[in-house]
Amino acid sequence: MRLAGSGRRKPAGWRARGTEEKAAPLASKGRRGYKRRMSDDTSSSKRPFKRAGRPQGRPDGKSGPREFRPRPKREREAGEALWLYGLHTVEFALKNPRRVALRLLATRNAQARLAERFPDGKLPIAAEEASPYVLDRLLGSEAVHQGCALEVQPLKPQTTLELSGARIVLALDQVTDPHNVGAILRSATAFGADAVLTTTRHSAAESGVLAKSASGALDVVPVTSVRNLGDTLEEMKAAGFTVVGLDSEAPEPLDEVRLIAPVCLVLGAEGKGLRQRTRELCDVLARIDMPGEIKSLNVSNAAVLSLYMVRKALA
Repeated sequence: MRLAGSGRRKPAGWRARGTEEKAAPLASKGRRGYKRRMSDDTSSSKRPFKRAGRPQGRPDGKSGPREFRPRPKREREAGEALWLYGLHTVEFALKNPRRVALRLLATRNAQARLAERFPDGKLPIAAEEASPYVLDRLLGSEAVHQGCALEVQPLKPQTTLELSGARIVLALDQVTDPHNVGAILRSATAFGADAVLTTTRHSAAESGVLAKSASGALDVVPVTSVRNLGDTLEEMKAAGFTVVGLDSEAPEPLDEVRLIAPVCLVLGAEGKGLRQRTRELCDVLARIDMPGEIKSLNVSNAAVLSLYMVRKALA
């Protein structure tokens, strides 16, 4: 007796009894073994490969990729310690008797380069050795730290302007960008300005970015913060200062103005320029002549040119 199926060919579509409800065969074997075939049953509320408890898609119901939202930077509170970085910045901060240094992190090479700038090669504060990777994580990858960072207390603001013997004072009328303010402080130090005036409100706060742009000048040139710039300019005029305001639309070029010391040079913020009362208090409004197509400069570039012209006129 021959058993069914022992040698006879099965017709196409033949299926043994009891196998109609069995699961479909596994897919072809891949690199990591057999892959599970997704069920065609759409009545189930659970989708395969969906992690339980994990939200799918955008919460607002819109399609497409999510918008990237960078983490907002926390503003430093008044009196809170900050990190200064860069060889020149750290050097002059350590040499400033008004500066309170808390902690110094530096690579072995940076420690040696800093020590060369102090008597007997001794740093005034013990340095903790740190790798560039540690400094990058502390300060951010965009900070050009040159292998050293110094944690300090912010400088106590000077509110009284010392005018005796001063020849050049630079006043900033609500200049807020820290890169510009730092570069202006560096130029003011280079050209021997006796002091820099800023406003208490609407001015750049002391920060690592500002100090790095100043390249040590923050701890060299006296910076005085005043509540009312107009009142301070009136006091300076009463003390014999000639107040010169820089304005790109002024009728007279700065290099043709006859100046006698002492002089207070006033620069306004980019875009807004000098405020109305500041303009009215200026003895002279002057411009920097430029022969090119662009007739205005970045405020830090205007500062270095005007300081050079004023210094040359007073010489």
